[in-house]
Amino acid sequence: MSRPVYALNLFDVANKDEYLAYSRRSAGEVQAHGGRVVALGKFREVATGSIEPRYVLILVEWASKEAFDSYCNDPALKDLHPHRVNGTSNYVWHLFDKLEDLRPI
Repeated sequence: MSRPVYALNLFDVANKDEYLAYSRRSAGEVQAHGGRVVALGKFREVATGSIEPRYVLILVEWASKEAFDSYCNDPALKDLHPHRVNGTSNYVWHLFDKLEDLRPI
């Protein structure tokens, strides 16, 4: 059984034009591949911890890991992903399983 996963995206914008070229098209493609943007955020301040802050946060809920992989590996999107790569720096992209409660931890 496929379960939803969350993709946590943390990054800095390195080239605004490149990232805008990615973001204009990516929202529709994410949705078409089974993803839903849950949150967008701009860095505010460090509350605790030692991770290097990133300027942008995007949290995407994917229907499954397979849906995420289909977005990443779709040959029709091979011209899209380089805009993300060229438009960002310090990229962190982590996947988390969706939990209904904390018992599995």
